[in-house]
Amino acid sequence: MIEDNIFKKARLDVNKIQNSGFKDLKDGFEIEKDLMDGVFKSIIKIDKKGLVRGKIYDTQNGEEYLLFRMKHQTGGYSSKVRDEYEDILRYILKKYFIENYFISPQANRITELIHKEYGVAPDFPWKGQKNASDAGVFRKTPDGKWFGLIMNVKKDKVIKKAEGTFDIINLKLGETEIQQLIQQKGFYPAYHMNKQYWITILLDDTLEDKIIMKYIKKSYENVK
Repeated sequence: MIEDNIFKKARLDVNKIQNSGFKDLKDGFEIEKDLMDGVFKSIIKIDKKGLVRGKIYDTQNGEEYLLFRMKHQTGGYSSKVRDEYEDILRYILKKYFIENYFISPQANRITELIHKEYGVAPDFPWKGQKNASDAGVFRKTPDGKWFGLIMNVKKDKVIKKAEGTFDIINLKLGETEIQQLIQQKGFYPAYHMNKQYWITILLDDTLEDKIIMKYIKKSYENVK
């Protein structure tokens, strides 16, 4: 979904969207915007949880226009309508949403705790690269060595036959401790890193924040 791609790391600021031109509905908010100089119109709805969905209609016949969602449609109106629609969504994102570093609530909570404890914010060295742009690195100052890496990955990369995606964090721990932890819920052999020295921890609230922060502290101390 176009909307999910644009808003995947954002949360709605209800205070900003109220009295802003959006129609206040019982279950959320709605706004209409013209496209292509009025040839089309979009109706965009945002529910109370911040889920964004939109439809586009041909103003001449009132029929819903669906071709803009088909990426292979590049000729005629479809790509132009899609571009204008995405511009509207990005404006709404910037104006009425708060952008987070990561997708899952726990990944963002952990990020805030790391910043509070160590004064470190993530950087995104692979920004713009396919399948890696969401990966954020936490570096120990002043040497810049990694002590943590948060990524959004397909679940089956970590858990066999699992569907969907989730956020994970990779931390550097001792070999013996890693072997003990991967027998426990929420801990797995490191994804995409040296499994001898790194471990993957799920950020889907399987483990409490304070438990994860305990191992983040160890990783920070293990990075020489």
